Amino acid sequence: QVQLVESGGGLVQTGGSLRLSCAASGLPFSTSVLAWFRQAPGKEREFVAHITWGGSVTYYADSVKGRFTISRDNAKNTVSLQMNSLKPEDTAVYYCNTNPPRPNWGQGTQVTVSS
Repeated sequence: QVQLVESGGGLVQTGGSLRLSCAASGLPFSTSVLAWFRQAPGKEREFVAHITWGGSVTYYADSVKGRFTISRDNAKNTVSLQMNSLKPEDTAVYYCNTNPPRPNWGQGTQVTVSS
């Protein structure tokens, strides 16, 4: 079983910044990609960004490209998401997981961006 604990969410005004962190345990060494997903009220969970094990290759959803930066620390088994220039459309519960995601999801961390 994989345990994922997200933190760092909060309330921020449009244009503000937040940094999310995820502590993961129980991930096998074969895990090569970690990712952030988000789910807004009434919406399906969607992909935000992912990063390979070595950290040299990242991929972002078009909606966040240029504004969000994903990073990971393999020694600490953590993945972070620096979110800048936040928009109301970014309001969602943010989750970390592998990509493709395993069925184990954490509680997520709420990000609310006021207009």
